Parts: sequence; C-alpha cells; structure tokens
Amino acid sequence: MSIPYRSVTRFSVETAGSLDLDAELKVWVSGDPTPISKTFNKKLSVFEVQAVLASYVLR
Repeated sequence: MSIPYRSVTRFSVETAGSLDLDAELKVWVSGDPTPISKTFNKKLSVFEVQAVLASYVLR
C-alpha cells in the first residue's frame, strides 16, 4: 500500500516497554477515521520509521 505523505494527518507509536521490543505504528489518513496499524518487532525499528514520517509529514 502506498500513501502520499500529504495524506497523512497524524501518526502514533505505541511500545510495551523496554523489555518488550514489539511496537505498533498507527497512521491516520485524510478521509478515513480508522488508522492503518502495523506491528513491528525487534528486526525493524519502529523509531526509524517514525523519524522518516516525522521528517516528511511534519513540514
């Protein structure tokens, strides 16, 4: 699924804590009240994805 950065209205990251490396990224897209949710594990850092989203969405 491809989503233009300009369509992202907000996003959030939820983690369970420092011992549990699973995290969830939620992305809200304009025109849809339900967020897109993706779960991350320790193999891919959700914080790296969050940094990219922040750099393009929060301009």
